[in-house]
Amino acid sequence: MSETVTEKPAGQATAPSATFGFVKLVVRELEPMLDFYSRVLGLVAAQTIDTPEMTEKILRKPGQEAGAGLILYRHKDGREVTLGNAYGPVGFYVRDVDASYAHAVAAGASPHREPWDAGTLRVAFVLDPEGREIELVSVKR
Repeated sequence: MSETVTEKPAGQATAPSATFGFVKLVVRELEPMLDFYSRVLGLVAAQTIDTPEMTEKILRKPGQEAGAGLILYRHKDGREVTLGNAYGPVGFYVRDVDASYAHAVAAGASPHREPWDAGTLRVAFVLDPEGREIELVSVKR
């Protein structure tokens, strides 16, 4: 019987346990974006944090009290918000990509890439009203 021992490289610390918590989107207009993500993806504001400098809405699925969430964050100082190009889409698993894509477009999303098959997945992209990519994914059955 042999035993495999894996040694850490010298000087490498063991990372503490971590759990993924949220994605934060800095938005130009908070209420229209909250309305969009509520109508398109069924998310609700589970918590609001409001300070003199900012407001953020923590969005979750109804009934979800913990776990990963989407945060919409707005600065109150009037600074310009630009999207840049150093990010990827925010992804959501859905039951039916084609129906979700059509629903999102009807609710104000811009079509970005129509549904297609990618191996065992069905995928589509839309843009939210401020231009961020949303990736819709389902496992083909």
